[in-house]
Amino acid sequence: MHRVATMLGTTAVAFLAAGLLLAPIPPLANEPPILPGISPEKVADYVHAIVQADRTIYTTLVVTRMQDKHIVNATEHWEQDNALPLPAQFLQHSGKIVAESGRGIRYRLIGLSPIYQRNAPATDFERNALVALAKQPDRPITGTVSSGKKQFFQAIYPDRAVSAACVSCHNSHPLSPKRDFKANDVMGGIAITIPLD
Repeated sequence: MHRVATMLGTTAVAFLAAGLLLAPIPPLANEPPILPGISPEKVADYVHAIVQADRTIYTTLVVTRMQDKHIVNATEHWEQDNALPLPAQFLQHSGKIVAESGRGIRYRLIGLSPIYQRNAPATDFERNALVALAKQPDRPITGTVSSGKKQFFQAIYPDRAVSAACVSCHNSHPLSPKRDFKANDVMGGIAITIPLD
């Protein structure tokens, strides 16, 4: 009987110890809690994958299909022309809606030879990333940037000429500073910015 009581007591102590070891340990005073999360690099990759998928579907299944069937064209002045937005405009407009949502994530097209200056790199980091991507477009250029007192993670992904519409628009536009783009050329970058606070 004594032996059974000792075994029960030992088992109870073991369960108690295991429970204490498995219980969450509160952080010490003045230490932030350690929370599991997704790295900003992963978040940027997820956002980029969605942006690319949406743009590819819009370009191939909407713009190219509608133009090939002579139903409607995509033009720069789509609102006045009763036409479809160009694929680049589609991305810019969706990026604007995301920015206005208040979630802090932003994405936009940037380039070293943009048709409009609003699409030029806004910082040295963006400019240097575009130069690097033109030479080696295998993976995004990433870093932490500051704006005022806030810090952001930024990833610049290569933006390639994925359709004939991209190439013909840039090569024929009267404001385009570069007119020799070819299919699959890196035309600029997709800049994704994520708040770190």
